[in-house]
Amino acid sequence: VSEVRVKGLRHRDHEAAGALFAQVRGIEMPRHYGDPTEEYDAAIRAVAVRDRSHRSRLLVRGLAPIETLTGVFTGQMPIAPKPLDGGGMGGVAQYSTALTPKGKMVADFWMMRGPESEEESLLLDVPSSAIKSLVKHLGRYVPPRLASIENASEETGLLTVLGPEGAPMISELVMDRHVSADSLMGLGEGGFIVLGTGLDRVWVVKTMDVATPAWDLFLSGKQVMELWRELLQHGAKPVGVGVWDVLRVEAGRPAYGQDMDDSTLLSETGLVDRAVDHNKGCYTGQEVIVRIRDRGHVNRSFRGLLLADGPIPKSNAELFHDGRAAGHITSVVESPRYGGGIALGYVRKEVFTGDRVAVASPDGPIAEVRDLNSHWALS
Repeated sequence: VSEVRVKGLRHRDHEAAGALFAQVRGIEMPRHYGDPTEEYDAAIRAVAVRDRSHRSRLLVRGLAPIETLTGVFTGQMPIAPKPLDGGGMGGVAQYSTALTPKGKMVADFWMMRGPESEEESLLLDVPSSAIKSLVKHLGRYVPPRLASIENASEETGLLTVLGPEGAPMISELVMDRHVSADSLMGLGEGGFIVLGTGLDRVWVVKTMDVATPAWDLFLSGKQVMELWRELLQHGAKPVGVGVWDVLRVEAGRPAYGQDMDDSTLLSETGLVDRAVDHNKGCYTGQEVIVRIRDRGHVNRSFRGLLLADGPIPKSNAELFHDGRAAGHITSVVESPRYGGGIALGYVRKEVFTGDRVAVASPDGPIAEVRDLNSHWALS
């Protein structure tokens, strides 16, 4: 398996849309397209699109990929999609992680079961910052005779369509109205519809990683370029990583490489309920997860922070409670809906929901600690 650094659309496609670029977690990507305020408004009130082809896509297939990976991944393994009345296949993607034996993160990712009846296959959607460690991990634990792993990132791409007007546009441009906008809106998290075969296959997957209706579209590289242009021609506003991160933090979702890495215990992240299937057999890292769940605790946990008015702190700013170090910020943004700065980070167990912490120094600006849910900053 090779690790591929993916650029997504060609640089000039983004430049033609007005992109200004930045280095984010080691990859150059559009920071914004000229007016972040307009991008944000389109994403929450109309329709927007983001090229996320910088993420990696692994194709796993062979004699027994599902059975083999059950003991490597923490999550529930996806079942085969089923035919839909209007055409295509429907199924549910599963969120999962891979862990070290000590319960630390190797990667988080989404798994989608392929529609082929003659061969088991999985499509994995993996953060770019985790692909190298995940490939190495799979090489250690997965016998090649049972499951082959192919990096399909160069041949495929990922566009995410955001906003309440996104479903009608996907229905018209991608599905030729064979699947209604209401059906797309009604999908639960991870629910997907797959159309076509081979290089013409399109996956439409509901995501809740941002605080607005959104769908991930997995397509061939040629289809990505064509659909990008069609979406812009029909009024979709391109958005960069800046607005994406605002919507992600508003949704309370951590990003691998930003909020968690290979030093992070899964049990610290608040993702155990989403990423772990407690009903299946053994998997790597299970002993630590179960011990913490049943008999112990972690010293810190991932929380939200409502920041006081004033300058936005840095993403690695320390937190203090009663003069003592109490954690640190990992992601911080200015939220138009909240009307100020909000952040995500790790806070020690001695600090409770509703408590106040000082940011950057023991006498720094105050932030209120919140538990995370999809509307944590607005409740």
